[in-house]
Amino acid sequence: MNGMINQVRSLPAQLREIFDPLDEAVRSTLNHELCLSVKRLFVTGCGDSHHASLGSELAFEALAGIPTEPMTAQQFARYAAGFIPQTGPKTNLVIGISVSGEVARTAEALTMANETGATTLALTATPGSRVTTVAQHTLLVPTPPFQDPPDQHIPGVRSYFANQVALLLMAVRLGEVRGVLSSADAGAVRRQIFGLADALEQTIADCDDAALKLAKDWKDAAEFVFVGGGPNFATALFSAAKVLEASGDPALGQETEEWCHLQYFARAVDTPTFIITAADRDYSRALEAAVAAKTIGRRLAVVAPKDAAELVELADGLLPIARVAEMFSPLIAAVPGELFAAHRADVIGEPFFRNFTGGRSTEGGGGISRIRTSEIWTSWKKP
Repeated sequence: MNGMINQVRSLPAQLREIFDPLDEAVRSTLNHELCLSVKRLFVTGCGDSHHASLGSELAFEALAGIPTEPMTAQQFARYAAGFIPQTGPKTNLVIGISVSGEVARTAEALTMANETGATTLALTATPGSRVTTVAQHTLLVPTPPFQDPPDQHIPGVRSYFANQVALLLMAVRLGEVRGVLSSADAGAVRRQIFGLADALEQTIADCDDAALKLAKDWKDAAEFVFVGGGPNFATALFSAAKVLEASGDPALGQETEEWCHLQYFARAVDTPTFIITAADRDYSRALEAAVAAKTIGRRLAVVAPKDAAELVELADGLLPIARVAEMFSPLIAAVPGELFAAHRADVIGEPFFRNFTGGRSTEGGGGISRIRTSEIWTSWKKP
């Protein structure tokens, strides 16, 4: 039984189950004073949590009208926090994302943010965790029980999705209170987000067999590249992470323009390359990248709406996603990469996370990598 595929298939029901309690939690956590005082937003985390932050930037800026800077927790804590512009009390909001709530670097980022006078908020699924003790505010993400296969650790699927939904609802709340969205508009956007459950069901149904076929057709591949622009740069990074976690294959996530500047010259010309797009702002460049990929001999998979006709015609494999607003597309566009990663692990007979062998134990949140036990700075150090 492939627990990762089961989790992907559960996402529509998860959205319908968590939407109302999560929206209520967002409204109560982001009070009027907090919403009205914010002039600049920083969203930070590690791994999947960082990918969620990247994918949320467009939504925060479009729906809430707040300049937003997503960055890794280490980049924020040790290089950026001390240089945040000080434009008045409580004007900088820092959201630190950690599902476990125990990731050392995210706790450090929130600590450094507090030291600079920012307002801090922990987005987590774990009450009483380290980030909740550091942050001034906490938004707890509902975690409905889900039965995974016994003794099987599953690459993050449901947790990543829940964080994405939470960030979108936070953007709506900020926009509504600040007057960027009318109450009617905010309600309409919330209904769109809830309606993504239908888009997820369609995408899962359309992609499952196609992802399995690609996993079989490309069984010989030694590495994979995922390419995306705008909010789906986050999807590219996340999809590459899922391949690494699920099957152990080298996988790279790259921004579309950067792919065009660098990957075009790679020695291995037939590396499977996934181009991810909501067929919106980035579409013309995604199309040019696809032409370049095919010209140099890449095996090309396209993650895009079916009506992106010119791009679809170039593909060796199509993983179709439902057409939704680009700011919402990372919730949908992650599904094909998740399914491909899960099927790839089955096809080559590789256990998830390499069975945590060779120093990969779960102790400390990652064994020798010390994700949860790393040294934490407690004061800002200027260069």
